[in-house]
Amino acid sequence: MAEYKTVDSQEFPRFSGIRTFMRMEYVKTTQDVDFAVVGIPFDSCASYRVGSRFGPSAIRDISSLTKPYNPVLNANIFDYCNGIDYGDVRTVPGYIEDSFDSIQTEMHTLFAGGVVPIAMGGDHSVTLPELRACYETHGQVALIHFDSHYDTWEEYFGKKYNHGTPFRLAANEKIIDTSHSVQVGIRGGLYTREDTQMSPDLGFYVLTAPECHKMGMEEVICRIKERVGDKKAFLTFDIDFLDPAFAPGTGTPEIGGFSTAQALEIIRGLKDLNIVGYDVVEVAPQYDCGNITSFAAANLMTEFMAHLAYRKIKK
Repeated sequence: MAEYKTVDSQEFPRFSGIRTFMRMEYVKTTQDVDFAVVGIPFDSCASYRVGSRFGPSAIRDISSLTKPYNPVLNANIFDYCNGIDYGDVRTVPGYIEDSFDSIQTEMHTLFAGGVVPIAMGGDHSVTLPELRACYETHGQVALIHFDSHYDTWEEYFGKKYNHGTPFRLAANEKIIDTSHSVQVGIRGGLYTREDTQMSPDLGFYVLTAPECHKMGMEEVICRIKERVGDKKAFLTFDIDFLDPAFAPGTGTPEIGGFSTAQALEIIRGLKDLNIVGYDVVEVAPQYDCGNITSFAAANLMTEFMAHLAYRKIKK
């Protein structure tokens, strides 16, 4: 039985208590911990609608509705894993480099301590310092990137740090192995035809949303697994991978996306991969409707936890 686990909702009502993710214990430790939920409330790199700095608090608030047993994977998270809410990384609003340094330092503590971080942003720029910290412990990893946007632009407004640039920077810094990396769900208009080559030119394999819809989710899973192979991987999930009908609460929505059922099917299909870190980003609750975006994010995070329990069962 896990030392660090969630509260039994049949003994303590879901609407009570101080808000932590899934009502897990709030502990700042890496000792005897398998995974840690980490909030990264930072959106100073957003290019249009800001507000994802409030994503972690909104996700935590609604996460009390999630449950620890995953019937599809036949895995009860806390029968096999110790998990905690590690709290939020300290960020400095408007100061990108300082915030990135703080994120990298905190995430390094987790990676180096053998803990799998499950982070929640924040705009998508926060994944760059996460990957820098991951590299310090694990070396180059494959990137599994769910998004409606490439996020491999060279710059925005003449500046290199933006939520549209993190994966060009990660590739150029050689902290990820693009030959084993995949971007899934890309869609929407671009400025020129040449923009479609940004990611392939860096070595990424791209599965656009129209391609995914045409081939079906089972084939998408096969393509991702084939690309990643047995490499260690980091999975990053921009909530705008989902269609705005399922996730309106985000800064740059794109129509033609995926349902929550399709997203769950894909994520569950990746349960056997050697994923050493996860995040969900770009939840902006002020644009949400009925908390459905935050609830989608919270459920995706519990799926990531179920991955870890499943892999322990299979050992």
